[in-house]
Amino acid sequence: MDFKLIALVMNEEYVGKEACIRGWIYRRSVVGGKAFVRVRDSTGVIQVVVESSRLGEELVGSLKNIGLEASVIACGEVKQEPKAPGGFELHAKFFQIVGDSRDFPIKGGEGDEYLLNVRHLWIRSPRYASLFKIKHTVINAGREYFSKNGWWEVTPPILTASACEGGATLFPVQYFDQTAFLSQSAQLYLEVLIYTLEKVYSLTPSFRAEKSRTRRHLAEYWHLEPEAAWYDMNDMMKVAEELVSYIVSKVLDERRRELEEFGRDIGKLRKALEIPYPRIRYDEAIEILQKKGVNIKWGDDLGADEERVLTMEFETPFFLTHFPKHVKSFYMKVDPSNPKVVLGFDVLAPEGYGEIIGGGQREDDYKLLLERLVEQGYNPDDYKWYLDLRKYGSVPHSGFGLGVERVVMWITGLDHIRETMPFPRYRERIYP
Repeated sequence: MDFKLIALVMNEEYVGKEACIRGWIYRRSVVGGKAFVRVRDSTGVIQVVVESSRLGEELVGSLKNIGLEASVIACGEVKQEPKAPGGFELHAKFFQIVGDSRDFPIKGGEGDEYLLNVRHLWIRSPRYASLFKIKHTVINAGREYFSKNGWWEVTPPILTASACEGGATLFPVQYFDQTAFLSQSAQLYLEVLIYTLEKVYSLTPSFRAEKSRTRRHLAEYWHLEPEAAWYDMNDMMKVAEELVSYIVSKVLDERRRELEEFGRDIGKLRKALEIPYPRIRYDEAIEILQKKGVNIKWGDDLGADEERVLTMEFETPFFLTHFPKHVKSFYMKVDPSNPKVVLGFDVLAPEGYGEIIGGGQREDDYKLLLERLVEQGYNPDDYKWYLDLRKYGSVPHSGFGLGVERVVMWITGLDHIRETMPFPRYRERIYP
């Protein structure tokens, strides 16, 4: 049999021709001597008509009682049918049940926690096929942007000996006879590799043991991180906005149908194509928030609620820069013109989505970096190798981290980040 993808045969060119498809039963009903079976594969859903007069009453009878998600093969003539989903039907001349299914545990109307418990089955929904295709394109576009612009993909470790973003959010693991940690970010190791390749990036999982359970936090997520020698903060901000614009353009070009399935406002996304993005300093952000009645003062960190208010001021992604030194990590370079702030930036997505990128210029001076480590309570002995980078040919350098799931959440217009992961991990969930 020459099997075709369902999306391919749902085409006027196939009308009147024979085609074979294979997939899983998405819906089914039996009326009289006919079974109307909606079959899905990775590309779409088509209605297959199985008639007892042609293929026998026994088969039609079995389809009346078969469970959803049974796997099947069907061959027959493609016909146009305006009342059928997608406007096409396959009138079966051959139909085979490959893998039976009984008592499929999802009927519709179940709550979120139940659906998360049966996630291994729930993600068979065509909705997730569309979502994960969008995510694939986001990841592929990110890699494509860096490859086209002279960056090298590298493979930093996932197991680490020290913290990058603070010890309170580390996941410890037993590593032979010592304790190691799951990586919070590849950044420190990427800084090593700029002395070899100058412009590097990686796509790795990152782990944060944050106890907060918000709509945009995960304990495990995918991190796209570039780092470059000789780049100052402004150089890296240019990379960040070009990257986001490129990703959005690729999704709009290649995943328009999937976006429409999610009801996404394409016009709003198109605004993200135009760069440069607006830039505001932390000082300005505090003033905007205070004028809007938010209880915040200079020196406070911005959380999801504050970011949501700020994003309502913009129709495109925008930069937030020059944060207070004490709210950012030890590796951020202090602004030479204002020792109270660092040369750091976030990219915030509009429509309430908030931070999708965090980055900045790194401290390249040995003495100043050592002071920051001690100031923030770290043991310098744990970072001897990192300090060495500032002793032997240090250069100005910058980088950032893009949260893949946050970008997907914004692009698709989803309400919760856990939808963007096949198997989301957060404080209360490690199963399945």
